[in-house]
Order: sequence, then C-alpha cells, then structure tokens
Amino acid sequence: MNETLIGLVGEYSPSGNEGGAVRFLVERMQTLGYDRAFRDEAGNAVGVIGNGPRQIVLLGHIDTVPGEITVRVEDGILYGRGAVDAKGPLACFTDAAAACGAAEGWQLVVIGAVEEERDSKGAYFVVNNYQPEYAIIGEPNRWDRTALGYKGSAWAEIIVKRGQEHTASGGTTACERAVEVWQSIKTFTDTYNADKTRVFDQLQPSLQEINSDQGDFEQWAKLRLGVRLPPAFSPEEWLAKLEVLALGAEVLHLGKPLAAFTCDKNTRLVRAVLAGIRGEGGTPAFVYKTGTADLNVVAPVWGCPALVYGPGDSALDHTPDEKIELWEYEKSVRVLTSALRTLTRG
Repeated sequence: MNETLIGLVGEYSPSGNEGGAVRFLVERMQTLGYDRAFRDEAGNAVGVIGNGPRQIVLLGHIDTVPGEITVRVEDGILYGRGAVDAKGPLACFTDAAAACGAAEGWQLVVIGAVEEERDSKGAYFVVNNYQPEYAIIGEPNRWDRTALGYKGSAWAEIIVKRGQEHTASGGTTACERAVEVWQSIKTFTDTYNADKTRVFDQLQPSLQEINSDQGDFEQWAKLRLGVRLPPAFSPEEWLAKLEVLALGAEVLHLGKPLAAFTCDKNTRLVRAVLAGIRGEGGTPAFVYKTGTADLNVVAPVWGCPALVYGPGDSALDHTPDEKIELWEYEKSVRVLTSALRTLTRG
C-alpha cells in the first residue's frame, strides 16, 4: 500500500521543478488502473476513474518547499521532503480512489497541483475546468481529523521615502518612519484581536523583510509584510486599512490576496469522512487552520460541499524533520476509501 507514497516522496519537487514527480504520479495512476492519467496544460498530474457526469475532485499539491531530505524508511517511518506537506495526502488520494474504483454515474478526479507553495498556479488552472459535486483538498491534519476552515492571506510592500538630511537635523529618517508604520499596524491588529479568543478569528500580521538604502538626495525603507485573515476580515478591507495604517507611505499589493474560507459542517461529505474515521477506531475531530491552502482558491468558485483531509502532523510542515508514520498513512487510505464508497454507492 505504501508504494505510491514512497515513490512520490522520492521525487524531489520544490515549486517550479515538479516534472519528475508529475511523471511518476501519472505512471503510478496508470499502473493502478485509472481510466485516464495525464499531465495537463498547467503541469498538474491528473488521474480520472469512471466516466459518469457526477464528479468528486480530490485536489492535492505535488510541489514542496525547498530543502531536500534524504528519503528513507526507518522503524515504519518515512522521512523525506513532502512526506507530510503534502505528498502524504496526495498519495492517500491516489491510492484511495484506486481502491474505491469506478462507480456508475460517477467520476473520481485526483489532481496533483503544481506551485501551491508559490502562487497556486495549478489550482487556479483547474478551478474553471471542473464542476465537482464534492471536493476534498489534501493537507496534513492527521488521519482522524478533518479541517473545515483556512484563513485568508494578503501580501504587501510598504515603501517609505525621505529627502536626504543631515544626521544632526533631528528629522525622522526613512527607517524610523518605517518602524512607526509597523507599530501602527501592530497596534491596530492587537486592538482588533483583544476580544478574539480563537487564533482563527484574529488578524495575524508578519513582518517578513526590511530593506533600506540611500542616494545623494533620497533615502528609503521597504517593509514586506503578510497577514493571515479571519473570515470576518476580507482582503479588500485589509488592503484598504493598510493604506491608512501606512501613515502616508506607498503601499504595493503583492500577488493574489485570498479570503478565508469555512466549510459547512453538516454535509453528506463530512458525514462520510467522519464515518470512515470511526470505522478505523478513531474519534473524529474538526480543526480550523491558521494557514492558507488551495481550498481558498477553489471552494468559493465550486460552491459544493468541501473539506480538507490528509495524514501527517502539520507541525512538521517545512521543517528538516519532515516524516510520516506508515501506519497512519494506511489508516488514512482506508478512511478515504470508505468515504468515497459511501458517497458514490450510498
């Protein structure tokens, strides 16, 4: 049962270099008996089982953050970049769909999306090419939990410029003003968060980069910052607020902002996954994550019941100790196989 997982993790695939992993997964899908398996125009690995009009899309991502880790299995534990984030969930999707097999009237579509760790290129491509009745997104949350919410995100660069002055003039430097801007942002978010007990409901700004320089007549400072957004705060609201908090500095928006998304808990999809967890002796739990995932890209467009599922400890995401226990992976495959059978044959 572990061949898909070990083989996929064995193909090092940081964002932008997923070709080898995509080839492996397409070939693996063919070996597992998928009706179709191919690389789409965006570079995603896609496998299809069945030909019915009703679709279940299982969307994982095949890219990883950089940092190669020697792939090995020791004492039932697989070590390697992507073992958790998120080749474990993607391999689980691949094996579970194969185990479920074709069902009359249904089509199972497994997608290994590229560049999720960058700008979700793969997810933006597929979002307009499929119309699923159910969507399952692959991210690690342990075999006995399902995630029903991910926070939004927005990135910006704030540029402070000042005319050159003598250091004895007592004027505010560009660097000093940049610090004041960051303090303005922190004061606002700390006040906003004061009555929010859940981190999921809080604004979480992060200062990622500071640069400064000066020429003959001008000095400047740049702040590169991101924010994790709760459901109650849209990207548009945040970027508008940032213009005020920047204290007159220039604000440049970076990338595509994403709104937070929360899944409906009372759906046939959720019930099927919970039943699968109970069937493996687990006590199901729901989690709401402070990160952002391809869920935020596709779920608002597809408008169907959705959730996030996948084995692995998310605390190991992006770390040099990334690993997954094979028994947990095997349980997750059985959980998802059961859920898919319930949805397509119930």
